[in-house]
Amino acid sequence: MNISYKWLKEYVDFDLTAEEVCAALTSIGLEVGALEEVQSVKGGLKGLYVGEVLTCEEHPNSDHLHVTTVDLGKKDAEGNPVAQQIVCGAPNVAAGQKVIVADLGCVLYDGDKEFVIKKSKLRGVESNGMICAEDEIGVGTNHDGIIVLPGDTTVGMPAAEYYNLESDWLIEVDITANRADALSHYGVARDLNAWLVNNGKPSTLHRPSCDAFKVDNENLPVKVTIENTEACRRYACVSLTGCEVKESPEWLKNKLSIIGLRPINNIVDITNYVMMAYGQPLHCFDADMVTGNHIIVKDNNEGKKFITLDGEEHTLGEHDLAICNEEEPMCIAGVFGGKGSGTYETTKNVVIESAYFHPTWIRKSARRHGLSTDASFRFERGIDPEGTIYALKQAAILCQELAGGKVSMEICDEYPNPIAPAKVSLKYDYVDNLIGKKIGNDTIKSIVTSLEMTIDEETAEGLELSVPAYRVDVRRPCDVVEDILRIYGYNNVEIPTQLKSSLVIKGEEDKKLKMQNLVAEQLVGAGFREILCSSLTKSAYYDGLESVPAESLVNIMNPLSSDLNVMRGTLLFGGLEAIVRNANRKYPNLRFFEVGNLYEYSKEKQDDENPMRAYKEENYLGLWMTGKSIEGSWAHKDEKMSFYHLRATVDNIFARVGLTPQMTVIERSNSDLFSAALKVMTRGGKVLCEMGIVSKKIQKKFEIQNEVYFAQINWTQLCKAVKKHSVHYQEISKFPAVSRDLSLLIDSNIEFAQIVSIARNTEKKLLKSVELFDVYEGDKLPEGKKSYAVNFILQDAEKTLNDKAIDAIMNKLITNLKKQLDAELR
Repeated sequence: MNISYKWLKEYVDFDLTAEEVCAALTSIGLEVGALEEVQSVKGGLKGLYVGEVLTCEEHPNSDHLHVTTVDLGKKDAEGNPVAQQIVCGAPNVAAGQKVIVADLGCVLYDGDKEFVIKKSKLRGVESNGMICAEDEIGVGTNHDGIIVLPGDTTVGMPAAEYYNLESDWLIEVDITANRADALSHYGVARDLNAWLVNNGKPSTLHRPSCDAFKVDNENLPVKVTIENTEACRRYACVSLTGCEVKESPEWLKNKLSIIGLRPINNIVDITNYVMMAYGQPLHCFDADMVTGNHIIVKDNNEGKKFITLDGEEHTLGEHDLAICNEEEPMCIAGVFGGKGSGTYETTKNVVIESAYFHPTWIRKSARRHGLSTDASFRFERGIDPEGTIYALKQAAILCQELAGGKVSMEICDEYPNPIAPAKVSLKYDYVDNLIGKKIGNDTIKSIVTSLEMTIDEETAEGLELSVPAYRVDVRRPCDVVEDILRIYGYNNVEIPTQLKSSLVIKGEEDKKLKMQNLVAEQLVGAGFREILCSSLTKSAYYDGLESVPAESLVNIMNPLSSDLNVMRGTLLFGGLEAIVRNANRKYPNLRFFEVGNLYEYSKEKQDDENPMRAYKEENYLGLWMTGKSIEGSWAHKDEKMSFYHLRATVDNIFARVGLTPQMTVIERSNSDLFSAALKVMTRGGKVLCEMGIVSKKIQKKFEIQNEVYFAQINWTQLCKAVKKHSVHYQEISKFPAVSRDLSLLIDSNIEFAQIVSIARNTEKKLLKSVELFDVYEGDKLPEGKKSYAVNFILQDAEKTLNDKAIDAIMNKLITNLKKQLDAELR
């Protein structure tokens, strides 16, 4: 955002230098990227002087060039006048004229190109400068001939002095996406005024009055209908008749040129001026294009062809908001005007639009059509809904003054659902705790009022505030504190010897993040490395998958490529891409983890009134292990990664967050992401984790040789499961634990998890652990059988277990194992 130093001073009174203004703006969050001294004419007319043509003769080798001698007021060492010979091709050059001359070394500009005036020969005759036309030096557009000045103009006068060219300072402010309110000179002035007031510097904030606005007649009434009140919250317009479309006056052209805008004509320049002054984008229609004198704001224009002002054809979509007349669209709302709907030299009657459009609608349309304009840049970030009428009146007043137009209707203002100021309850203690310093209640009140927040109610504890609608980034108490702190000054908060700011984990999201960081530290300590993969991936990965079917994927409407056309439905593929990349660079032994979101679409949940119901987004933790767990150690032989390394890691994560085995159920997973896998569920049936060996088919698709072990933990569900069970601390039992072993002959298809489940359901109080310490399958066992050696630990926290109690538990356990698994004791 380019800000003119002099323009800024029209809205706020201050005596700061340009450098001091930059420092102040940066300190309050409007970071200044550059400061440059500029002129309304590029180059500042340096090297250009008033000269007098002493002689003018025809060029001996040309039928249109002239050889002149020009006095620029130079003198030799003895004080005698020195004239320069200049070859000129202008048809109107003549002896006795006062002209503008570019002396040797002068730099002239043609757009972004520049060229230096050098001594040269034209058709064999030496030329030492150039007599200039208006367009050659940037003071006009005329190229019919050279500039001829009044006869009493002083010879040798710098051109900058003759044209009263004043320098200005261009301040380049890097506006962050949340500060749409500062995308104008008045918006920046508003913030600067708050800083001045709260730093004890005299200042007043002001902007031009609208008292001059008046309705001249009712000759061109225009009706407005808003069909989509969600996308268009407010629409206002006014018509003017008898306008003369012509070149803008110098002051207006200079203002726009200084900040980098090209002047076009007085009507268009007025709309650009108002936007840059007050932040309200406007559009000016040729009234003859408004068929039926009726403006209709609507969507549902799908399939209609539309040619924008730049001559490009676009096809409107179902969700493109358009400004239409009674027959056709005239403008893509908030983005770009249509061909023929603008203002031209033949235009006499105009309709000026000032509106508030919903930021999301404008942003989507701009992206859909690949269009980005100054208007869309502001609308899609959120403008001031209360500034539409002020801007409209200012534009109408300027059209009356600069184009001779007559206001030919009362302002039509359709505002069906007014946007109310945000209500924020701010406690003084909260401000002090968050800042880490007590800045005083009076200071707090002074800052919020200088930022145009209204104090609705004040108590001993705090303030009830109404925040202006244009501050789209201030909706919560912490937002207000941020505003207070940036005006108060971050540098004014001393670094304490002991941190006073409140950093206590308070919200559920904060607790979730803290738990996530604890697990991340644990994984890094266990040799894992964190990866970060894109949420966008290719749909081809999901072809033929039943666990993540194609219809459940969230598709991208305008994908950058076929490799990034859906939102990921599993973390697996991003990790496999990372494994391939590392393996190809001779790093085969890998342990990765990633925390990221997965996305799912459900057609059954589609609801036209609430489209987002069909979409689900949950947070997951992914683990990948491949290669060797130990390699090249003198103390241990090489050892490959196995599923049990992965299982131990998952168990350690569960233990770290407080999820006990009694809270879960383990079953075999049938997911086709794996060749063999388990899933861990809550007692209520919610899947917390799936872990196993990645299927051969998927590994082959990625050309991965080593087996990959993958676990995907639903972090959202895990946090909910842990939240339901509070942590209880108890004294370590003084009584000894008892160990019992069973050697079980069972069917080959039975898994250890089934034994664990039966054991825990049999004895929930005294059974502390169940461990498998031997597996045997061989010739000495019946066909289809295997042997598990299982250890059981029993312990009572209140007494020593006797043989009778132990035998009762073990007998009951053996009975249940026989009954449910047909297990036999060996």
